[in-house]
Formats: sequence, structure tokens, C-alpha cells
Amino acid sequence: MNSSSRLLRLSLYGAVYFAEGALLTFFSAFNVLYLRSFDLPYTRIGIVGGIALIPFILKIFIGLLSDRVSLFGMGNRKPYIVLGLILQTAAFALIPVFNPSTQFGGYLVLMILAALGMSTYDTCTDGFSIDTTPEEDRGLVQGIMVGGRALSAILIAALAGFLSNRGQWPLVFLIVAGLGLIALVLALLVKEPEERPEAQVFDKAAFKAMGSGAFLLFALLGTIYPFALYSANGMISPFLNEELGISLDAVGVYMSVFGVGTVVGAVIGGPLVKQIGRRNSLLAALILTSAVTAVMAITPSAGIAWAAVALFGIAFGYYETIYFAMGMDFSHPRIAAFMFSVLMAVGNFGIAAGQPLAGVLVDGIGFRWMFAVFAVVNLIALPVVFAIFNLRKDLVK
Repeated sequence: MNSSSRLLRLSLYGAVYFAEGALLTFFSAFNVLYLRSFDLPYTRIGIVGGIALIPFILKIFIGLLSDRVSLFGMGNRKPYIVLGLILQTAAFALIPVFNPSTQFGGYLVLMILAALGMSTYDTCTDGFSIDTTPEEDRGLVQGIMVGGRALSAILIAALAGFLSNRGQWPLVFLIVAGLGLIALVLALLVKEPEERPEAQVFDKAAFKAMGSGAFLLFALLGTIYPFALYSANGMISPFLNEELGISLDAVGVYMSVFGVGTVVGAVIGGPLVKQIGRRNSLLAALILTSAVTAVMAITPSAGIAWAAVALFGIAFGYYETIYFAMGMDFSHPRIAAFMFSVLMAVGNFGIAAGQPLAGVLVDGIGFRWMFAVFAVVNLIALPVVFAIFNLRKDLVK
């Protein structure tokens, strides 16, 4: 791969995940606020949120389709990426035209199309990165992806908050659409090989790789770490507000610091994989995450919380980068997008189980003991990590 082609691909990954971060930030933080500005009942808002999640579940099948079918005969990755970005960009450009209170169906359709677009380009960009990234660059690529998404969340949350507070919702939608347009231009410029190498051609026999002990253990790790990490992360804001007495306005600033830490963790994750190897990187991520979660449990004041939240963000970004980079290693070239999407999907099961448990623990034993429990849960994965590398000795370094 020549340097200009490599730079273009890295730029594409950063732009795609920046656009994705903008969409996810809107979905998670601003969609409810936007719909409430039209006095929509929470029942309808819940319908939007629930139905819009369906395309995210379909990611696995999108990945399988990408592995098997060259869309319009133009490639297995690039056409899907382009189509997904067009869907998201067009949907967000059109959303301001529809009034959710009187044209709820139109708004819902556009949100579904945006989510479908994101699920499509996200899955196929992952597949493209696995197809074209040398093993030594996988940590760098995942650092760019995780960092780009986190940086987007920081900037878009601040910008969308400023604009929405002034009633400038159409500008929020157009900004998200514009970011998709930037990624679309890069996607059109990047080149996908006209013919897939024989080793990357779809073959049903490749599904056997999903039955290997190492893959199953890695998928188990991909369930455990979000179970602990995301569950603890989800309780940081209420901990700061209710336990440490920090105002909601200030909590927003603290969470921006968390986002900056996530970017830092993602940036340092890639080079560290090269320096200390995959096993040591993963062990360091696991131990660091347990340590910073324990630090949250003993944080005594708002002043110390600045450092604790920043460290938690660094651990979060670092762990995500290392796990995703290794997910590329475990994805068979013949079904790369499908296998990688499966490894990403198992994390949702961990999150779905962990977040309710976090709530139960806070109600039962308080925030601090809740953090302590998840710090210990993280350590439960240590034998899993050692077992993974005992079965896949080629990934130790």
C-alpha cells in the first residue's frame, strides 16, 4: 500500500467514525429533547427509540451480505459504505422538513433510514479496514476509529447543546448531514481492489473459525468487559451529582473531560500494541480498567473527581481500542465483516445485562460499592485472557 493510499484510508476511517459519533450523540442525548420541543408524549418518543434500534441489530446480516455480495458489481465494501453514508446524510438533511407532531410517520421513517445507513457504513468500513490493513497497523486504525467517535461526541454535544438551547434545531441536523457528506467524499475517492484476493473470497467453510475455542473465549471477553466497563461508566454522572454534590451544569463539563480522556486512551492504544504486543496490551487494559473503577469508588471530593474521570476516560478508550484491534485479528478474511460484527454485537448483551444490575447495586449498596463490584468483575476476565493466548500463541506478540 503506497503512502497516499494509506493516508486516504486512514482519513476515511477517521471521517466515518466522526460522522458516526455525531449520529450516536444525537440519538443518545438530543433526540428526546428535540421531540419534547414539539410536546410529543414519551410513549411516541419511546417508539422512535425502539424502532430506530432495529437496524443496529441487523448489522450482523449486513456484514454477511457485504462478505458475500459485490454490490452492483462494484465491490464488497465501498458501495455499501457509500450507500450507507448517502442514507444517513439525506435523512438528516430532510428531517427538518417534517414536523414530528403532525408528520410523525415521516420523521420515524427518516430516523430508521439514518440508523440503517449508519449500521451499513459502520459494518462495511470495519470489513474494509480488516481487508486492507496490515496487522501492524490495526492498533493505529482502531485508535483512529475510537478516537474519532469520542472526539465527535465531545464537539457535537457542545455544539448541539448551544444551538438547541437557541431553538436552532435545523442547524443541528444539517451539521450531522454535513459530516456524513465529508465522509462520503472520502469514500468515493478511496479505491477498493477490483477483484478480492482469493483468500478473502466468501466461503461457507470459514464459519468453522467461529467454533474455535479462542474465538469463543474472545467473544466471552467481549461480553464481560462491556458488562463491567459500560455499566460503571453509565453511573458516573449520577455519582458526581448525587454523591459528590456536583451541579448538573458542572457534570456536563466533567463528562467532556471523560471524552477527552477517551480520545487520549484511543491515541495511545495503537502505538502501545506495537510496542508491548497484543497480550500485554490486553492485560494492561484489563488491569487499568479495574484500577480506575476502584479509584472511582474511593474518590472523596469534586476536586479529585476531575482526575478520576479523566483516568476512567483514558482506560475506556484504551480498552476499546485494544479489543477492537484484536477483533480484526479474529475475523476470518473470508467472512471478515460478519465475524467482526458478531464480536461487536456480543458486547450489547453485556451492556443489556450490566446496566440494570448497576441500578440494582446503587439502590442496594450505593455508588461506591457498585464501582467496587465492577472493578472486581473486570478482574474475573484475567483467566479468560490467558486462555485466549494459550490457544492463539500467534497473537501473543
